[in-house]
Parts: sequence; structure tokens; C-alpha cells
Amino acid sequence: MTEPSHLTAVRESYDTVAADYAGLVAEPTELDPVSRAMLAAFAELVRSLGAGPVADLGCGPGKVTAHLAALGVPVFGVDVSPRMIELARAAYPELRFTVGSMTALEIGSGELGGVLAYYATHHTPPQWLPTVFAEFHRTLAPGGVLMLAGHVGNGEHVRPTHAYGDHPVSYESHLLPPDRIAELLDRSGLVVMTRMVQEPENGAKRQTGTFLAYKPT
Repeated sequence: MTEPSHLTAVRESYDTVAADYAGLVAEPTELDPVSRAMLAAFAELVRSLGAGPVADLGCGPGKVTAHLAALGVPVFGVDVSPRMIELARAAYPELRFTVGSMTALEIGSGELGGVLAYYATHHTPPQWLPTVFAEFHRTLAPGGVLMLAGHVGNGEHVRPTHAYGDHPVSYESHLLPPDRIAELLDRSGLVVMTRMVQEPENGAKRQTGTFLAYKPT
């Protein structure tokens, strides 16, 4: 089966920028208070459920994965970039990291107590989001919790040519309105219980949207 072109672009781009990305991206403890609080709330919800591990999808070099583990969450990381997974395994050898795609997860149905997609879905073309969100729904146990966070906008389509240390990249970003993301989550069978939009701070250019949702029992 031919791989979707956007996955190839994401894999090759993040393999290229991986080392600089790992050095440039902030530690979770250095995030703004609201972002830290949302991660803490997600961790508390998952712990209270006790229904299985959390998959950190699009985990990159594993920083957020390790942060969740420090909050008492059984967690493993998945990323489409083999180089990112190499860096994550080297930095956090006590945790499990695997190469994989959100479009076809090698995770059994109902196995997960939680799914984290942290700045991980904005490279996905909108027509592929129903497939990705269906995978979130499939792999979550009844009552399982999803936290999705990332850049939002008014439908902008961004095509950078260089990033993270000025390396060439070929991925694209799709900045959907928060209402559209919530609608797609609802169509996938997930119930959105919280959504929040943060305005840009500290020189950032884009709004951030965070969604907490669950799979009905």
C-alpha cells in the first residue's frame, strides 16, 4: 500500500531536523502555566480511569512522554520519524518508543486509557483527520481520554521551506478553526468535554487550541 505523501514529507523532514529540534524545543516544565496545567489535568484524568497506558502520538524526542511518566502515567511514545525515536530512546531508555503512524496504529482496539496528540496533528491534511481521529477512538478503552493540542487558525495552509536550525523541510501545516476540530472529534465518536484557545505570547504568531475528549462507555 502506497504511503500518503504527507507522511513521507513529515518523516523525511523530522528525520532531517531531529537533533536541532530536540535542542530547541522547550522542556515541558518550561511551558507556560496554562499548558502545564492542561497536561497535569490530562494526567489526573488518566490516572483516575486506570484503564490502560497512554500513547503519546507524535512524541518526537520524548520530552512530553517523559513528563507524563514523571506525573505517574504509564506511557509510551510513537512517532513517524525513526530519527526522533532514536533520540527518544537514547534520552529516556526506561520508556518505550516505537516508529508508527497515527493513520494506522499498531495498537489493539480498546487498549489505551489515554491518547496524547501534542502538536502532532497540524501536519495532517484535513481530509485525513477523520482517519486519524477514528484511530484515536478505536484504540481508546471506553471512558478513555484524549488530549489534543496544537496550532489553530482560520484554515490557513502554511508551507515552510526551512525550520529548526534552518534545515530544509517539505511538510505543510493546516491551521483549522477550533470549531472544525471539535466537529471532527465529535463525528469520530469522541465527546469533547473541554476546549481552550490561547492567544499568542512571547513572540509566538499563532493561537493554540487544546481539547480534552473521551470515548463514551
